[in-house]
Amino acid sequence: MDPHDRIAALEAEVALKDGIIAAQATKIATLEARVVELEQVVAALTAQVAALLKQNQQLTERLDRNSRNSNLLPSSDPPGTPGGGAGKGPRKGGKTRGGQPGHPGRRRELVPQDQVDRFVDLFPPECENCWAALPEVHDLAAKRHQLIELPPIKAHTTEFRRHSVRCAGCGHKTCAAYDADKIPASPFGPRLMSVIALLTGVYHVSRRQGVSLLSDVLGIDLSLGAVSAVEARVSEAVVPAVNEAWETVKDAPVKHTDGTGWLQAGTVLSLWTIATAMATVFKIMSSGSKELLKPLFGSPKGILISDRAGALTFWAMEWRQICWAHLLRKFVAFSERDGPAGEIGRQLLDYTGIMFEYWHEHKAGNLSKDILLAWMAPLRTQVEVLLERAVAASIDGLSGSCADILDHRAALWTFLDHKDVEPTNNHAERELRAFVLWRKRSFGSQSERGNLFAERVMTVAHTARKQNKNVLEFLVACCTAQSAKTAGPSLFDRDVAA
Repeated sequence: MDPHDRIAALEAEVALKDGIIAAQATKIATLEARVVELEQVVAALTAQVAALLKQNQQLTERLDRNSRNSNLLPSSDPPGTPGGGAGKGPRKGGKTRGGQPGHPGRRRELVPQDQVDRFVDLFPPECENCWAALPEVHDLAAKRHQLIELPPIKAHTTEFRRHSVRCAGCGHKTCAAYDADKIPASPFGPRLMSVIALLTGVYHVSRRQGVSLLSDVLGIDLSLGAVSAVEARVSEAVVPAVNEAWETVKDAPVKHTDGTGWLQAGTVLSLWTIATAMATVFKIMSSGSKELLKPLFGSPKGILISDRAGALTFWAMEWRQICWAHLLRKFVAFSERDGPAGEIGRQLLDYTGIMFEYWHEHKAGNLSKDILLAWMAPLRTQVEVLLERAVAASIDGLSGSCADILDHRAALWTFLDHKDVEPTNNHAERELRAFVLWRKRSFGSQSERGNLFAERVMTVAHTARKQNKNVLEFLVACCTAQSAKTAGPSLFDRDVAA
């Protein structure tokens, strides 16, 4: 073959191969672009799966929330919730209902004889041995049996009559002047008004049910508007007592506080309580913001026990005690998660259980204060180190909460250094519970006047009970003083028989 032809053939072959290589390169580039595209799709799907898994975890945690691992009320727990109340799963330890073997029984005590209204004496007619007739001789050690009954209740009505008298001289008829000092401004007396306020404001009977009860039991017919008007009068009558309770609370060396929601005609408001050993006060406000709460507490005085609400940062952290019951529920929620979060939660739960065991032993008198402090010192260190490790782990839903707890480090152990300071805020939570149940049944109030009545009458009721006063008699004393325009009774005066 001619060399030129050979070269031309080779060049043609090279050109063909170059074309094939170029086609393969184009194909490879297309495949590489497709791979990049698929990698982007995979990355997007991976991110979507991660987001869905996170969302699923959050929804599962919300679905699993109960009174053990959150601030939900025990009454909101569904049937079968572990650790729930009656009807919510097996009882702890498998115990049956009612008194347990060895439990000391209780029976009704007889009313003292000076409080008995009627005596019926029964004598044996004859001797059970010889059948001789027996005289009716009173036995000082007679066996006593009592029947307690209510007599028919009838309201006592007083009518004031203003007579018109004709003058015998001039024939003019003169009507007796209206005397506001003798004729009451309200058609309802202090005791009836107090009973109405007790029913609707303390026992939380609905106004409609209260009207029916008064009609059925006392034979008194009232309208719903009359009940509302009575509530307003009682609300004004207890203002001095409420102010006295507020001053007592503000001066207390140790106080508990907590807040919850309240409804006024469907609008969400904020309800707060401040509770001490001597008194409990309530306040309904438009919100639970720091700006509204700070004036409510007055000048910071004493130690404040609460949860980690951000609105309470105006109180110095060194003079606060963070509620360990809230932390316990948070740790329970951590422990129910999978992976490292669950492990950290279970360790925190164990430490908290040990802490409460030490504290209860100390309160029972089985552990001196010195031993308590000595045993708690290493436990404090272990808890704080574990919280710091949880923060460093950067786990969603865990690290941020632990960091917030550490921000309250100075308020975690105040109960160890100050007398009469509890590690929990259960006192305030118990005081709020009646209000929460009231809101649940009646959906709150309908007006500002209703809010004032609710917070005032509940303040008086809770404080009066702490002072061992009869709530009804104290309300009667307040309404009587209002009618007579005299100073009302004191919630803290032991000499007042109320």
